[in-house]
Amino acid sequence: MSRVCELTGKAVMTGNTVSHANNKSRRRYLPNLVNVTLISDALGQSYKLRVSAYGLRSVEHRGGLDAFLAKADASELSAKAQLLKRQIAKKLVAAAA
Repeated sequence: MSRVCELTGKAVMTGNTVSHANNKSRRRYLPNLVNVTLISDALGQSYKLRVSAYGLRSVEHRGGLDAFLAKADASELSAKAQLLKRQIAKKLVAAAA
């Protein structure tokens, strides 16, 4: 399982740990991933996703999973999230018609 947020696309970064003597050694910066269950209002179901803490704050700020996916760019979403986005858009179009 890769260490990538399913909603924001945040992934592992690399850099240096720099000591007081200015010695540099390589290290990995891991995203703060959390397994969460998010509820879709349009579909009336809950979905388990692996989301970063930053992504979870963004979902809450935008007003829920449906609003977040409506604004999100499909290129940074996981396959599961892209499927969810299409299902929600389809449901909202059907409800509007």
